[in-house]
Amino acid sequence: MTLLRRLACALLLAVIAQSAAAEESSLALPATTLTFSSAFIAEDLGLWEKQGLTVKSVIIQGVGSPNAVIAGSVDFTVTTASTFARAAQHGQPVLAVANLLDRPMMELVMRKDIAEAGGWKEGMPVEERAKLMRGRTFAVDGIYTNLHAYLQFVALKAGLQPDKDLRVTAVPGPNMPAALASGAIDGFSSSPPWTNGAVADGKAVMIASSPHGDVPELVPFDYGVLMTRAALCRDKPAVCRKMVQGFVAAADFIHTHQAETFALLKKRFPQMSDELLKSSLETLRSATPRPPVVTLAGLENAENFNVRSGVVKPEDRLKSFEGLYTNEFVK
Repeated sequence: MTLLRRLACALLLAVIAQSAAAEESSLALPATTLTFSSAFIAEDLGLWEKQGLTVKSVIIQGVGSPNAVIAGSVDFTVTTASTFARAAQHGQPVLAVANLLDRPMMELVMRKDIAEAGGWKEGMPVEERAKLMRGRTFAVDGIYTNLHAYLQFVALKAGLQPDKDLRVTAVPGPNMPAALASGAIDGFSSSPPWTNGAVADGKAVMIASSPHGDVPELVPFDYGVLMTRAALCRDKPAVCRKMVQGFVAAADFIHTHQAETFALLKKRFPQMSDELLKSSLETLRSATPRPPVVTLAGLENAENFNVRSGVVKPEDRLKSFEGLYTNEFVK
């Protein structure tokens, strides 16, 4: 091969490599909680860049994240299978390409002084604890979000009528503990670290913790669905594969590098005590599947949650998930 030809080949390979490295995508997260640790790990370790994908991450509160994906403003979001099912039920062309958590990471806490005045005691059945919620004000991350549905689900278990027996207001997750401590709200529905942090600080008691088995009927549950538009993976399969493989690597890292995972997330949540973060990570690790595949049982159970929480009428439930999910990019 002549020198000129070798130089031409080298230039062509460089152009191809530069083109591959220039692929870009975007990811919207609904909140800053430990629920989205896989995304934080992937970003902080540059796991997408190692796949040849530049990812812009943004926070869009609550259902705004899946709505942004549907509208085409961003390419991917991490949402719950119950939110995903509601989008599919309305005919949106969505596709689930991975699942990062296989059980709900939802908890419901209430001010300790109010709960104890109402007769709260350790070991009470969740239905009895939830009865203490009557007439109280609870915060959720957004109206009609999954955590709002969880509040309704627990209230219904106790025989309450959520629309009559509860007052609901929207508060960003990081602001919920302060709002509870000030008395602006009586409790809130959220995810670690905000919920268990309030309990650890002595400000709240746990009414219902799905990670710790208070609602076993919600397991399995695909709680960390990586959602995109079906057309995106049809038109840009390499982008979908690279995005998913970044999450595959993040799941492996969470399981095999516990100390390093703790150190990375401590930077994200510096206000958390080491003890609280370690215990939260143990729960998170046990709920992180390897590989992060979507499961039909987890999708169907999430739709059962939609119906039982009252956000979807029984006659409107999604009849089938066929064609709405794939694990081809996980492999």
